[in-house]
Amino acid sequence: MASGLCGAAGSVLLSSAPWGLGRRSRRMMTLWTQGREVFGAAVSAVLPENMMRGSLALRGERLLVDGRSFAPTGNVHLVGFGKAVLGMAAVAERILGDHLVRGVVSVPHGIQEALRQASKGEMLLGPDSRITVLEGARHNLPDREAMEAASAIRELASGLTEQDLLLVLISGGGSALLPAPTPPITLEEKQSLTRQLAARGATIQELNTLRKALSQLKGGGLARCAHPAQVVSLILSDVIADPPELIASGPTVPSPADPGECWAILERYGLRSSLPQSVRDVLSGLGGAGTGQGQAGSGLVHNAVIGSNTLALEAASARARELGFLPVVLSPAVCGEVQAVSRLYGLLVRFASQARSEEGPEGSLREAILGMGPEVGVPDRDLLHTLKVLEECRGGALCLLSGGEPTVQLRGKGKGGRNQELALRVAVELAQGVSSLPAPLGVAFLSGGTDGQDGPTDAAGAIADPLLVSEAREQGLDPAEFLDNNDSYTFFTRLSGGDRLIQTGLTGTNVMDVHLVLIQGEEAGSGAHAAAGRS
Repeated sequence: MASGLCGAAGSVLLSSAPWGLGRRSRRMMTLWTQGREVFGAAVSAVLPENMMRGSLALRGERLLVDGRSFAPTGNVHLVGFGKAVLGMAAVAERILGDHLVRGVVSVPHGIQEALRQASKGEMLLGPDSRITVLEGARHNLPDREAMEAASAIRELASGLTEQDLLLVLISGGGSALLPAPTPPITLEEKQSLTRQLAARGATIQELNTLRKALSQLKGGGLARCAHPAQVVSLILSDVIADPPELIASGPTVPSPADPGECWAILERYGLRSSLPQSVRDVLSGLGGAGTGQGQAGSGLVHNAVIGSNTLALEAASARARELGFLPVVLSPAVCGEVQAVSRLYGLLVRFASQARSEEGPEGSLREAILGMGPEVGVPDRDLLHTLKVLEECRGGALCLLSGGEPTVQLRGKGKGGRNQELALRVAVELAQGVSSLPAPLGVAFLSGGTDGQDGPTDAAGAIADPLLVSEAREQGLDPAEFLDNNDSYTFFTRLSGGDRLIQTGLTGTNVMDVHLVLIQGEEAGSGAHAAAGRS
């Protein structure tokens, strides 16, 4: 049984192996299929073609970029960096035609071959392209190849005049693809610091704060290089709340680094005492004239976020409604440790279950959910709205949606990613509360990365339900052991009884992760019905 969207242009194909039914009903199989379809709609909405066509256009003699009008005279230059930039650049070149002089893009190692194998020719540049493609940043870490690409981008930008327009394309992964350490910091020193922070659970915001402080191009550095040219950045956001100064560490956003914040982050993760002298010297000198934190050229820069997790969730909501579910978006900014996030989803399922009983949900359960807000980055108002919808839609089918980027503490040496680990942890939470779920109630949880890559695996994420843990134990698999070793991918590949991994292949986009909880109605086919208009 194939699931997901058809492989038409501008869509995402989600494959799945034939289902092993075992103890699971066909209703649950349908729920898995519907979850894949909802996730596919989220990804399709933020593909480069769709985002770029809505933000870049030629109208007669005018070039429209995010609603701003320019007079192109063969003076457009292009640079870009990020996981989705190759597809964005391909669309931009088709639109700009002869107005494009030249370009340089820094993209992940192997992405061109991966896109060819995925039959995504529309995201590749032609043999006569005026844009040079440079690959680097293996395993999403800055390397020599990425540093050479950053040097080429800096050289292009530095040669522009007031007659030129620099179109900058930015997407998730851009920080690692634009390394230009501030001397005397070496690339190896910056790599080591980034790796240590990530391993200790630093958030993407914290990582970008340090990257910006230690870079020549981040924190507005690229815009300063391009002065006095006009700079317009089109951005696909992979950062919670979409702050342009943090996406790829804000190379076109003048934002002076805060040395106090940098030192606090290093102290928080126990790295301050082990810093190399070069990093100490640069951080100690932040704020001076020689740190590259000036505001030159800021009046000629326009930054536009054209794609985000919010847009993905809107598309997912629309597809869920078409499938008969009442969609409710919890938040596009879920963060924090995966343990806390999985606990929240487990509590929300219990709350929805109790809301369907005559007694209604317990007050203590409501308080527990509201108390988790600070841990997972969700304001009380969003939690309260979600609880209200769960109570009002007692018998209907529900689709609880959220997005963001939880973090994982690396304790083991296994293989996996945050989405697969989150799905496995949610399965554990659901198994603990399975006895409280009404017999007709079907529940499925899906977590997937919109870029199609969850850690160093070929999966985007995974699907969980209340029966996963018991099925695993019957097969001699202990979820706790795999979680302790951060080995969620191995767990899901060994588990028989249906393919729970989400395998989209490389999507060419990146707006963080999408989480969804599907709860079936009390009768098959029951959907949003009267409550649909209230979300």
